Amino acid sequence: MTISQQLDRLIHEFNQQQPLRAGSLIITVYGDLLAARGGAVWLGDVINLLEPLGINARHVRTAVSRLSKDNWISPHQVGRKSYYSLTDSGRKRFATATPQIYAGPRSGWDKRWTAIILPDIKDINKDLAAKELGWLGFGKVARSVLAHPMPDMKIVLKALDNLGMRDDVLLFTQSSDELTTGETLDALVHSCWNLEDLSLMYHAFLERYQPVQAALHAEDALTPRDALLIRLLMVHEYRKILLRDPRLPEELMPTGWEGDQAYHLCRDIYQLLLQTSESYLSNHMTTQEGPLPLPGEEFYERFNGLTP
Repeated sequence: MTISQQLDRLIHEFNQQQPLRAGSLIITVYGDLLAARGGAVWLGDVINLLEPLGINARHVRTAVSRLSKDNWISPHQVGRKSYYSLTDSGRKRFATATPQIYAGPRSGWDKRWTAIILPDIKDINKDLAAKELGWLGFGKVARSVLAHPMPDMKIVLKALDNLGMRDDVLLFTQSSDELTTGETLDALVHSCWNLEDLSLMYHAFLERYQPVQAALHAEDALTPRDALLIRLLMVHEYRKILLRDPRLPEELMPTGWEGDQAYHLCRDIYQLLLQTSESYLSNHMTTQEGPLPLPGEEFYERFNGLTP
């Protein structure tokens, strides 16, 4: 298949998902495409971009209205044009999630575990804490106890701050006992994290995007919009899997883990599409002041370093 045929296939498969979750896709638009370029855009540009994916103007307007109510984005009217910008809350959420999405496999585990205890003596929304820390890979090892072997503590502390819980939880870091057997660790990992389902999701991702990678290496006849659509669909699917991935150190993962392969595949395709897709953003998407600003240096830190 040519790369254009691959895109047609991806769009067809995307449209088979019911219901079409326009809001989730628009979060990917802001997170992958817009946050690094100021986080604001004319709504008409978003409608034009998503139209080939079967998402019409009504879908987009309904989705941005909900995202505005959820304090992800806020509207600003200039004449008859509506512009939507990331809120402070939206920026914080992306600042927490972005490092998880573009970071690579984790190695060099020092056999230490970080545990967060949600004490009964504090008035803590434990379900919310477990959900938010779960997005950062923490698993529930016991009632009111969450743990991770290799968390990014800067992001964890920021998440606790955002929840207003930093002073209400107990946080411990402890080395694994030398008497703990490999079987016990394996049992703990499999009871806290559903790696089997995660493996199936990564396998499906690889099957879907390996032909795209092959077609991109074989030819370069791709319009900027098509390049951006492939990038958007890929990152959207990859992001949904990553949000379920605890990103455990490779020492605790099964051999030949599909997540490592998916990361390298995604990074290669992203790099191949980078310049062409970014040119679409520069030439076809606008803010109230004019064209989108160029991304800063931190943008090129994605996937452990991209070539501009």
